[in-house]
Amino acid sequence: MTRTLIIKEMRVYFTSPKFVVVFTTCTFLILLSVFLGIQEYNAAIAQYETGTRLAKQDLQERNSWMGAGSRVFREPDPMQIFVNGVSNDIGRLSGISEWEQVKLRNSPYSDDPVFATFRYLDFSFIVQIVLSLLAIMFTYDAINGEREAGTLKLIFANSVPRARFLMAKLVGSWFGLLIPLMIPLLLSILLLFAFKIPLTVDHWEKLLFLFGLTVLYYTFFILCGIAISSLTKSSSVSFMALMVLWVFLVLIVPRAGVLTAANYIKVPGVAEIDARIEGYSTERWKDHEKIMSEYWRKRNAEMQGMTKDKRKAYEDDHMWGWMEEDEYRRKEMQADISEYARKIKEDAGNRQREQQRLAFGISRFSPASAFKLAAMQLAATGIDMKTRYENAIEDYKDLLYKFIESKRKDENEPGGIRITFDSESGFSFQTADLKKMLDISEMPQFNQPRMVLADIAPQTLIDLFAILLASLVVFSIAWLAFLRYDLR
Repeated sequence: MTRTLIIKEMRVYFTSPKFVVVFTTCTFLILLSVFLGIQEYNAAIAQYETGTRLAKQDLQERNSWMGAGSRVFREPDPMQIFVNGVSNDIGRLSGISEWEQVKLRNSPYSDDPVFATFRYLDFSFIVQIVLSLLAIMFTYDAINGEREAGTLKLIFANSVPRARFLMAKLVGSWFGLLIPLMIPLLLSILLLFAFKIPLTVDHWEKLLFLFGLTVLYYTFFILCGIAISSLTKSSSVSFMALMVLWVFLVLIVPRAGVLTAANYIKVPGVAEIDARIEGYSTERWKDHEKIMSEYWRKRNAEMQGMTKDKRKAYEDDHMWGWMEEDEYRRKEMQADISEYARKIKEDAGNRQREQQRLAFGISRFSPASAFKLAAMQLAATGIDMKTRYENAIEDYKDLLYKFIESKRKDENEPGGIRITFDSESGFSFQTADLKKMLDISEMPQFNQPRMVLADIAPQTLIDLFAILLASLVVFSIAWLAFLRYDLR
């Protein structure tokens, strides 16, 4: 009997116009989103490779390690094809210099603001918004539609338990909606092979996890449709109720969580943080200039009364020592500025994490938020992406400048330009060898901060269990409501 009921439900779904609409919409939108994601990924990879090559070339063509710096580019990840997250909002590169703070800049949306107008069409958006809406439109009359058509009374004229009928309805609806989803997902995988997207074993594991999460999220809205249909006698009423529920869960709750957390926990903005760091840096540079002026005044006083030859000999004996001493004080001042910036950012980061925990905790009452957060975690494109990269670049900056210091010592290079002053001849400059090119073959390379599935699984499981719990609650509501449903 159960098998007969399931087959009957699936036959109804597969022969209805709604199936054609759902299948066509799912296939077109999912394949379109994946195709656009592949094109965007290939373009980003080309920019990354070009920028990295030019940065190495610029550094190699320098003739001195003095003041040498570089640029680090964020390498695109294939998972961004499916879940773009905040990857277009944060910068693509950061300069590495003794004179500036590490900060990602030149985001795709800042370079091309027109794309930020309507945001990005990716797989996670299609699932979160479009497919959830299609699941509701497919199941809003699952129970009361049978009642209005008179078939519900005919079915229960036989000795059919209500629990068995409801399970058949659930399974039939689930398969009826799962097939239109699975076919475009399989075609999407073929697109990845066709365009030769470099996917590792970890990427395939994440994709399987993402697809499983998609099916669970889809199931939740199927259950919502059956539950509301079991609570109402009119299909028009259930449709309106489901639309209100969809708007509340998908559009309102996620934003309400963010707004509540933003008002409860205040976090200084980027402009405020940069202003405080810039103000402190300006003051320290002024103090440094005063101190260095005093040191040079004392050094000049030591040479007062000397003849020209003695003055030149004295300068030759002490100049490199003075420059190394000045360099040491400058680095000490730079380290002080960096430490201040680190503390300011760390404090802001702690408050921001508290705000995020509260915002996400509230928004997880919506399965739509839980799905979005889990999808971004799997693709490593969540809101921690910017912090993760900037911290990695900070670590690389320390490593790079240790390497530069060792090269300067090995090559006996205290400075790229030697400046001397004589009261009669004025300033004189001695530059480094202009024909020299730096050897960067041993220079440390920046390691992209990768997130493997084992690292993100614990956080992702929280969102998965949130969707699963919500599905169980809705299933319980549907079960209890149908057991008391008036068949007349």
